[in-house]
Amino acid sequence: MRNLSRILLLTVMASSFILSSAQGGVTLRGIYQTSRDDAYPNGYYSEYVGWNYALQKVIFLVQQGIYRLDWDGQTLSMPVKDPEVNKDDFYSNGQFTDNDKALWASNFNMMYANSGAIVKDGVLTTVMSRTDMQNPDGTWVTNDTNRFAIRRWDARTYDLQSAGDDYRPAWDCLESAGMAVNPKDGKVYGLFHITNKYLPDSILNDPDFFADESADSTDSGYAICTIDLDKMEISQITPGLYYENYVTFAINSEGRAFAMSSGGGTIANPDEDGKVRDIDGNLSGAHLYEFDLNTGLMIRDHRSSTGYCSQVKRQAACFSKNDPNKMYWMGYFNSGMGFDDNGQWNPLSDRNWIENRKYDTALYEVDVTTGEANRIGVIKDRYMFAYMWVDGEQEPEIAGGLRGDVNDDGMINIDDVTTLIDYLLAGGAINMINADCDNTGSVTVGDVTSLIDYLLVGNW
Repeated sequence: MRNLSRILLLTVMASSFILSSAQGGVTLRGIYQTSRDDAYPNGYYSEYVGWNYALQKVIFLVQQGIYRLDWDGQTLSMPVKDPEVNKDDFYSNGQFTDNDKALWASNFNMMYANSGAIVKDGVLTTVMSRTDMQNPDGTWVTNDTNRFAIRRWDARTYDLQSAGDDYRPAWDCLESAGMAVNPKDGKVYGLFHITNKYLPDSILNDPDFFADESADSTDSGYAICTIDLDKMEISQITPGLYYENYVTFAINSEGRAFAMSSGGGTIANPDEDGKVRDIDGNLSGAHLYEFDLNTGLMIRDHRSSTGYCSQVKRQAACFSKNDPNKMYWMGYFNSGMGFDDNGQWNPLSDRNWIENRKYDTALYEVDVTTGEANRIGVIKDRYMFAYMWVDGEQEPEIAGGLRGDVNDDGMINIDDVTTLIDYLLAGGAINMINADCDNTGSVTVGDVTSLIDYLLVGNW
């Protein structure tokens, strides 16, 4: 009787799960990087609220923060800030009514990650390159000794934990195409842009290396590295060997690492399906690469073309833990090129971005087994994330585990439901931390319900 009940329950759950998966829905969350609204003088939304005497600071509202993007299998929503920042919650009739909320809202001004971000162990770490900032006189910030601003946030409440005064020099090489946690070893890896770092002794001591008098003793290009988030120090697995214009980096549930180059230099007109192809009819555009995290070297056989051109600007990518072969990519709609007023394929003018769609962005699905991408939908007003994750999978819901991974195989799927039911019916060995799906502190039938709900809708 017990086995029959289990079989019937699993049959119903499996049918529902297959139906839900076929719908293709997903909720993505990300750290806002950039957009543009020409209704504002500098092209970006910024609202002055007022001077807060208690806090002794000016309070502004800007677009920075955490955003949510919903895809239900048919319609792609506009990104919305989540958690939402409402001025009415702390300011009314010309007065600040809640200083704590005012400070929390103001801190979102600093949640900017143009050089990378990562969530690990309950902390969201953002890296901002200050070379993208301008001085009051209009000149660009060029102080290499304070190049990178490091900020840390509570990944559950998004409260700012650091004071915002942690600056690192340019030679720390913290600019990356992206960072990701490898579920197989728990380390954070990234594809970092290496500049002005001395090459290792194994190379410097090689007499053949300097046979060419023009040989440079410093490193450059991109390299796979691990990073110590406490010290914000990278450890190179290889020298900076790679020189593509990388725009994303992500690791799937199997511990495989992928990066995307922009392909923005491709001079080609899109076909009717929106994809670009070379003279032989093969897909062109942005390239997908796979890297071996043990050696740091590129797996050459896995270089593929997505079929879409993008731009040489930071973008975002991630995997769902339930599908290691599908990468979600938030990229630009085109390479910044198109038909000009004379009907020629040339770089498009920034002045007419609404009409020519030069900086439109889009959400794509990339099949990492082939490299080909499919555009899910265009994102209005060219929002772009600097870091992105599947809702419910990246936030550290529990310490020391992966919520829902009952059988401890690094993935969350129907097998975990089976394992959990078996445990409740007959006992046995499971990961008790991961099995507490409803966060009540104990493992009961309620955790089965929470886990099934997660598999059906994609978030906890």
